[in-house]
Amino acid sequence: MSVVANSVVAVGEGKSRVEFSNAKPLSLICGPCQMESRDHAFMMAGSIKEITDKLGIGLVYKSSFDKANRTSLSGKRGIGLEKALEVFSDLKKEFGFPVLTDIHTEEQCAEVAPVVDVLQIPAFLCRQTDLLVAAAKTGRAINVKKGQFLAPWDMKNVQAKFTESGNPNVMLCERGASFGYNTLVSDMRSLPIMAAMGSPVIFDATHSVQQPGGQGGSTGGQREFVETLARAAVAVGVAGVFIESHQDPDNAPSDGPNMVKLQDLPRLLETLMAFDGVAKRSA
Repeated sequence: MSVVANSVVAVGEGKSRVEFSNAKPLSLICGPCQMESRDHAFMMAGSIKEITDKLGIGLVYKSSFDKANRTSLSGKRGIGLEKALEVFSDLKKEFGFPVLTDIHTEEQCAEVAPVVDVLQIPAFLCRQTDLLVAAAKTGRAINVKKGQFLAPWDMKNVQAKFTESGNPNVMLCERGASFGYNTLVSDMRSLPIMAAMGSPVIFDATHSVQQPGGQGGSTGGQREFVETLARAAVAVGVAGVFIESHQDPDNAPSDGPNMVKLQDLPRLLETLMAFDGVAKRSA
């Protein structure tokens, strides 16, 4: 099984419009794990936009205003909702791209939706019905991460909570499944299984190499396997890839062990675009 033709989820307007479809060229969701500061956000956004413009790949810029599920209380969480929304608004004015961020509560949906183009449901919250319904009712596109505890076919019920609430603009995101302690595995069968449900499928290449809680007080990761898994997923056929990137991931406040170094991003994307072209021509 490979690519399944399906509906298109489109975000942004004009030249910045980005389409996600399992049957169309690959698009990208990319940015640092958390929003660290205004200056850092603009630096990362400008660098990533320059890379994607040169390669001709659609970009949705990603960053989290609050990392609410840190391993320990000592983990840094981001700059907060109010400050982040101001930065997201200014980033969109400066660079024109659509933006994505996580939401964690029902109340945040209405606050975030006027500024952000894609609401992301974290994996641990993917079955929280009231949250999903509130997100759906904003009318914004949704990227919902498959819980590490769910089988791919279980995502049909998650998808239905959005569509039955009046919002068909749903993307289903694979980010690995729990396998024993501190370990995730990526089952590539999940990609065509979820694609058959009719939604664009996203592969989260960086969270799939996490080692949850693997460093005791923080999450570990195996950055060296990001390209391996991303190539495999794109060869199967997906609408987009989710890649967190940072100019100095080893000193990033969160998810450093699995983020791609900014300097390595262009070559990785070139490789994935080549795989994508082969996969979708053969399909």
